[in-house]
Amino acid sequence: MKLNAHITAIYIATAAGTHMKQMNSAKIIAGMGIEGDRYALGAGAYSASKPTKVRHISLISLSGIETANDWLKAGDEPSFHGAETRRNVVLKGITADELNDFVGQRFQLSSIQLLGTELCAPCERPAQLLGRPSFMEAFEGRGGIRAEVLSSGVLTIGDQLSIENEND
Repeated sequence: MKLNAHITAIYIATAAGTHMKQMNSAKIIAGMGIEGDRYALGAGAYSASKPTKVRHISLISLSGIETANDWLKAGDEPSFHGAETRRNVVLKGITADELNDFVGQRFQLSSIQLLGTELCAPCERPAQLLGRPSFMEAFEGRGGIRAEVLSSGVLTIGDQLSIENEND
């Protein structure tokens, strides 16, 4: 079932702590993630963390970013744009809560099959890299999700999000 949600931005970083680079499209590799991204390369800040977590791809909702930024602006604090959240894919047309519900579910971006593995609890990494300590509070419940990549393909800006129904 197609939803109204679609990709508005795709980002990768080639190593831990480097700036996220925006891309118009990205090659996605089953069992690895985004070609050239730090976690697909094993070079992410948390690549060696134990217990091991699936960090193939991370997704965040644009509305979640906007809500977090409204909270920050109310406290006269600087806001975050998509790349600064350190998530790979920004989705428009889905709320943070709706995206959070994809944990434990299979879904698709374009033709690429994914499995939501866990919430991306806001961590200190973006706050430390940018010197903005309120990231964790602002993005609580809005930090996006991580997903396992089950099939390979290419993601492009504008690609649709859909959920897999057992009846399809």
